Amino acid sequence: MREKISRQLKAILRKTGGRDSRGQVSTRHHGGGSKRFWREIDFYRSKKDIVGTVESIEYDPNRNLDIARIVYPDGERRYILAPEGLKIDDEILASEKAEAKVGNCLPLKNIPLGIPIHNLTSSSGQGRVARGAGTLLTILAKEEGAAQVKLPSGEIKLFPLSAWATVGQLGNTGKKLEKLRKAGDSRHRGIRPTVRGVAQDPHSHPHGGGEGRSGIGMPGPKTPWGKPALGKKTRKKGKYSDKFIIKRRK
Repeated sequence: MREKISRQLKAILRKTGGRDSRGQVSTRHHGGGSKRFWREIDFYRSKKDIVGTVESIEYDPNRNLDIARIVYPDGERRYILAPEGLKIDDEILASEKAEAKVGNCLPLKNIPLGIPIHNLTSSSGQGRVARGAGTLLTILAKEEGAAQVKLPSGEIKLFPLSAWATVGQLGNTGKKLEKLRKAGDSRHRGIRPTVRGVAQDPHSHPHGGGEGRSGIGMPGPKTPWGKPALGKKTRKKGKYSDKFIIKRRK
């Protein structure tokens, strides 16, 4: 039975070493890492109006929080992110008529103010917001078909009342306090070493070159691609989502 479940929900995670289809490095500092399985997460909770039961709470090496395996009456199993307070044998539901309790998924229009939520549909309706360990969103107000939601960054943003979210704060709140004890901890995660720009040659980094230990040789630091760094605002002016932002983050 365990092998059958593994085949349904897991697959070997293929490694790219941070390289694209041409074999060139597209993401720096990626490579190596322990062999692991990829668990498919049901972010969109597509099985609507069907009560599911929490079968187990499992560790996921690809995420910084645990996941819950849900079994439905038809025998299908799916993974969801495990919020705090969700236990084995708990029943969850994704429905417009669902109760606003931990693990249930429902539209913002049916969620009371002040209740912590996560895994919220983005303004474009495609992506999901708040999926990391310990994160939560808070509904501050509802007016004119939109809800004012406070994000973990402190930013207050408008989301349509038709957007779906899951009730509860995500678990593993102490993840941000975790410290890596040795270099191998990073290598097991597939993170390769980072080299300072001033220690590189001028072809590899704008800070590189010079005789001996030299400074960056410019008024301000730059990224490896020559863009201003540290303090330079990079958000595009007139971005489509600006109209949804009520208060910028701190």
